[in-house]
Amino acid sequence: MKRILSILILAGLAIGGPASAVGVGEAAPALALANAKGEPVALDKLRGQVVYVDFWASWCGPCKRSFPWMNELAQRYGASGLTVVAVNVDKKREDADRFLAATPAQFTVVYDAAGATPAAWAVKGMPSSYLIDRSGHVVLVEQGFRDEQKAGVESRIRDLLAAR
Repeated sequence: MKRILSILILAGLAIGGPASAVGVGEAAPALALANAKGEPVALDKLRGQVVYVDFWASWCGPCKRSFPWMNELAQRYGASGLTVVAVNVDKKREDADRFLAATPAQFTVVYDAAGATPAAWAVKGMPSSYLIDRSGHVVLVEQGFRDEQKAGVESRIRDLLAAR
C-alpha cells in the first residue's frame, strides 16, 4: 500500500507539478538546505553575490564531468563574489558521499533527499544549473553539461561579477 501511495504521489507531481521550469528573468525560488555539517545554506542569505546553483545526483554521468569545472569556477571567482551551491537529490546520503569521495567538491554542497527543492525549481533532469545575479534573479538556465557551453557560462559569470 505504501509503495502504491508513493507511486501515486510521484505521478501527481509529474502531472500536477509546475507547468514550466524556472526561467531567465524570474526571481530564483527559495532554497534553504543543510550542508554536510548540518549547517543551513539559504539562497536569500547569499543576496548580493552571484550564485551558480547546480542540481546533481550520484548516478548522473555528466555531473562527474561538471564537478571539476565547478571547482575551477569556485577557485577562480570565489573571492570576486561567486558562490557555487550544488544541490544533491539522492535518496540515500551514502550514494552522494561515495560520489564526493571520488569527485571532491571545493564548493558548497547541500542535500535534498526529499526532492522539494528540485520540484519547486521544476528541474527536468540532471544536472540542471541556474546562474543567479546579485539581486536574486535567474540570468541563465542550463540543462545537462556540455563542454562547449562552459566558456559562455563563464563569460556571463565574469559580466555579472563586473557589474556592481
